[in-house]
Amino acid sequence: MADARGSGVPARTALLAVRPEVAKVVVGQDHVLSGLVTALLVQGHVLLEGVPGVAKTLLVKALAAALDVQSRRVQFTPDLMPADVLGQSILEQRAGTASFRFRPGPVFTNLLLADELNRTPPRTQAALLEAMEERQVTVEGLPRDLPDPFLVIATQNPVDYEGTYPLPESQLDRFLFKLLVAYPGAEEEQAILARHDRGLDPHDLASTGIAAVAGPHQLAAARAEIGTIRCEQAVLAYVVSIVRATRASPSLSLGASPRGAAMLLRAAKAWAWLSGRDYVTPDDVQALARPTLRHRLLLRPELELEGATADGVLDGILAAVPVPR
Repeated sequence: MADARGSGVPARTALLAVRPEVAKVVVGQDHVLSGLVTALLVQGHVLLEGVPGVAKTLLVKALAAALDVQSRRVQFTPDLMPADVLGQSILEQRAGTASFRFRPGPVFTNLLLADELNRTPPRTQAALLEAMEERQVTVEGLPRDLPDPFLVIATQNPVDYEGTYPLPESQLDRFLFKLLVAYPGAEEEQAILARHDRGLDPHDLASTGIAAVAGPHQLAAARAEIGTIRCEQAVLAYVVSIVRATRASPSLSLGASPRGAAMLLRAAKAWAWLSGRDYVTPDDVQALARPTLRHRLLLRPELELEGATADGVLDGILAAVPVPR
């Protein structure tokens, strides 16, 4: 394949080539990879939830390599300060003169892996809000633009709550998707072990043969094309009906916000574009309703104790809301 980072390869062709390239390193997790690519296309952010050891970090590193973009990883800990993420001005003395120079923090990258975001205090969590919403950070009163593309991929452990600070609803609402990273199936796990048996070194991506098959040029072209995707009024009404049904559900104490509805529409347009269509279908909306809305819903405490889940409530809503024909 020709170098897909150049302008000669169509954007969709280049972006569809990302999955097989990442598969050289990561076995399975197709839905997670598809979600990450979709998020990049609409400039959304992603919350990954999964136990340790299911290749979350490796997936992000492989995606960055396939897209020829920079990635940085920050381990969020209880003692992490906002300046450790955003950067700070430092005093430099040279030849008898002194001046301040801004030292960028790790947020100045394309793919920021915020590992175990819920382990850091709310003040440091909040430091990411401006970056996620406005793609800039303000340090010592000065706004500084972040690179393009910019995507926050935050992880949290679903089973270890000791010493954590649950993400507030206001921050959860700024994530486009919450993707669940599950254990691999038996055949996939055997394939993983076979790769390690052949000498796979997950810390040396260059040795795996993974190559850049797309880049910022294709991402920018894709966004322009996605902006032309059509959505009929009936499908728009379908999105609104699903979101409003979450607010009326007796199982939920908090439903999805208007931001959630807008993000579901944007994601559905990207999904349609990846599928080779210039219009959105109800199937596109259904395919992305769970990852887009699950983290925006708050179950009633008594139902959560009984084992109910946000996905279960969404399944009921999707089954009940009439699908446009």
